[in-house]
Amino acid sequence: MTTNQSNISPFLWFNGNVEEAVNFYTSTFKNTKVLMQNHLPGDVPGKKGKVFTATIELDGQKFMLLDGGPNFKFSPAVSFFVDCTTQKEVDDLWEKLSEGGKPNRCGWIDDKFGVTWQIVPKALGELMYDKDPAKSKRVMEAMMKMGKIEIAKLEEAYNQK
Repeated sequence: MTTNQSNISPFLWFNGNVEEAVNFYTSTFKNTKVLMQNHLPGDVPGKKGKVFTATIELDGQKFMLLDGGPNFKFSPAVSFFVDCTTQKEVDDLWEKLSEGGKPNRCGWIDDKFGVTWQIVPKALGELMYDKDPAKSKRVMEAMMKMGKIEIAKLEEAYNQK
C-alpha cells in the first residue's frame, strides 16, 4: 500500500550566487548532501555553466535554491530555527553563519546571503519554560541581553536565589 504524503521544503531565492550558497551551507551544517544542481545552458549570455537551481539536504532537511535574480530579498520575517544540543554546536554554527553576516540578539543571525537563522540550545526551552515563573523570567531576561545564546549564563540566571 502506498501513501500520498506531501513533503514541505523551503525554496530560497538567490541573486547570482546559488553555487556559493550550496558550498557555504553544505560546509556549515552536519550531515549534508547536494542532491541536485542544474546549470544554465551555454546560450545564456555571460552565465554559461552557472548553477541555476540546486537541491541540498542539511541535517535531514531538504532546501531548494534558485538563482532568480535581484527581484526579491530575504527577510527576518522567515527564519530557520536550529535546535542545538550543546554549547559547542551553538558556538560553531554562530561563528560560521556570522562570517560575512550580521549577528543579532537572542540567537538570531542574518548570514552573508541575508538568510536569517535562529541558533538556539535546547537548554533555553528547558529552562525558560519551568513551572516556577520567577526562574522562567530570569532566564528570559538573561536571554534578551545575549547575542549568541550561552547555556552557562542561562543556567546561572535559572539558579539565582
